[in-house]
Amino acid sequence: MTTVIKRSKIAAAMVGVMALAGSGVAAANPPSLQQLQSEQTQTNRSQAASQERVDSLFDQSRDLLADYRAIVAEYEALKVYNDHVQALIDDQQRELDSLQAQIDGIEETRQGVVPLMYKMIDSLDEFVGLDIPIHSESRERRVQRLRDIMTRSNVTDSEKFRQIVEAYQTEMDYGVGPNSYSGTLSVDGQDVAVDFFHLGRVVLMAQSLDMRNAWLWDNNAREWNRVEDSFLSPLTQAIRMSRRQTAFDVVRLPVSAAENAE
Repeated sequence: MTTVIKRSKIAAAMVGVMALAGSGVAAANPPSLQQLQSEQTQTNRSQAASQERVDSLFDQSRDLLADYRAIVAEYEALKVYNDHVQALIDDQQRELDSLQAQIDGIEETRQGVVPLMYKMIDSLDEFVGLDIPIHSESRERRVQRLRDIMTRSNVTDSEKFRQIVEAYQTEMDYGVGPNSYSGTLSVDGQDVAVDFFHLGRVVLMAQSLDMRNAWLWDNNAREWNRVEDSFLSPLTQAIRMSRRQTAFDVVRLPVSAAENAE
């Protein structure tokens, strides 16, 4: 048994020697300084490359965020603009619908307006015939011209109506203020050059150019009557006042009220 124990001790001693020998061999070959520096350089390069990738990704993410914010802002602006345009389109559509409804009713409107225009012309013609004969010839021609345009296809209904209304306005103007104009008056079968004077529709007179004769229109009798010589001077002054040739003043003139057309 003593022999076995000794052998075991010898084997353990040999294993220990071999272990020491191995550790001595490893310690005898340490890494060189150049290898350590190379590994450190490689590590630094790897870290630098990693940092560059991190920086690049950060820059990309920042650019993407800026682009995203710009797109969101543009989207909001476009949405507001689109809503505005849509509101305009809706309003235009409503106007188009209204115009279409009016167009659809044009024919019906024309059926009512055309008879009205003929009636207005007839009433105007009757009025001119009953009124005192201020510019009688031009007024009669105006009425006839209105009748002529009613049958012309190249004149729109709106233009026809406008001219009829304009003729009524002209008739109204005859009843305002003192006015005078030159013309001819038939006296005893002869045409006499005269100056006509009318104060609205209250009085209509005529005076020969030599200022020696004057006449007053009697609308009830539908005739001209010679007036007294005492009215010659006041009538001359009234004619001059109407032409702004002298200052306005009170003058004494005969008055014969005109009938109104019904």
